[in-house]
Amino acid sequence: MNEILDECLNDLASRIDEAQEQRKHKEWESFLDGNCRDEIFVPSKREPSPAKVEWPSVSMNRAFDDFDAMLLHQFRGMSDHLVVGGGSPLVVRCNYGSSIIPSLFGVDLFMMAEDQNTLPTSHPLQSSDAIRKLVDAGLPDVQSFLGSKVFEAAGLFLEALEKYPVLQRNMDLYHPDTQGPIDIAEVVWGSNMFYAFGDEPELVNEFMHLATNTYIAFLRRWFNMVPRTRDWSYHWTMAHKGSVMLRNDSLMNLSPEIYTEFVRPFDQRILDEFGGGAIHFCGRGDHFIEAMSQMQGLHAINVAQPHLNNMTAIFSSTVDKQIKLVGIPRSGVESADRSLRGQVQSS
Repeated sequence: MNEILDECLNDLASRIDEAQEQRKHKEWESFLDGNCRDEIFVPSKREPSPAKVEWPSVSMNRAFDDFDAMLLHQFRGMSDHLVVGGGSPLVVRCNYGSSIIPSLFGVDLFMMAEDQNTLPTSHPLQSSDAIRKLVDAGLPDVQSFLGSKVFEAAGLFLEALEKYPVLQRNMDLYHPDTQGPIDIAEVVWGSNMFYAFGDEPELVNEFMHLATNTYIAFLRRWFNMVPRTRDWSYHWTMAHKGSVMLRNDSLMNLSPEIYTEFVRPFDQRILDEFGGGAIHFCGRGDHFIEAMSQMQGLHAINVAQPHLNNMTAIFSSTVDKQIKLVGIPRSGVESADRSLRGQVQSS
């Protein structure tokens, strides 16, 4: 750990108000246990806590290439949160983007320009022949390519938190962006995958099996290194029961029938494996939300863009079934003309 990072972590540790953090922890726990008395759960704000040292700015490209910079980037986000008195949990992650698991299958990364200050993407393989070779090769090494960066960074995060017990007690290292089987498949395969649902359904199914097995192997390795300490998890600026946050952004392009046949069984395997969790999707999802809500161990949904959805359908398949809606923009729930049953969290 370099001197600048050490100085900044000393500053961050000195500004943690453990009474406030425990209060916020109990607020979330009460909401997740179904004890919210309000229509919408809005986490309380902290008292602002200004930084006592100057935290350097770190670009995503620099953080991607340097472990100390990755830690500084993530911990600075929490420092900035304390400065403004934000209400979100204090969390950090190994922030290597959505191509972590796809990189295990050999996709080439595409780094964005420095001034874009954003995570990389990757070039899909597109060819069915390439996908067939991956299926035939079997499970990749989860500690290869970006996997190696994730697990090395995780070790450094854990060392830093151990050195500062007040941070260890009040901050979570949450699981990295492992996406979900359908998103992994699309990132690796590319847009040609959507034709393959009709043209090569057996190959799609085989690759979904492989993507799921790889996801499970990766997160088994993760949770062995970063064990769970409770039956619920922080993720992004929210919390949910269970362990995993599946990302299903690719679903907006698929029919409910294709979702039910080709995607849902694999998501269910993951929820079963890790004691349940939540699902995030961008774009429109009201066409598959009813089928999604039938899964066991689905405790929460994060709808990133409620304005693109029929929220009446979303509410019927979530809050009416005791499935939480978390991280919902206030604009997506304030106009609701029905009870939200204390099942919705907003900021």
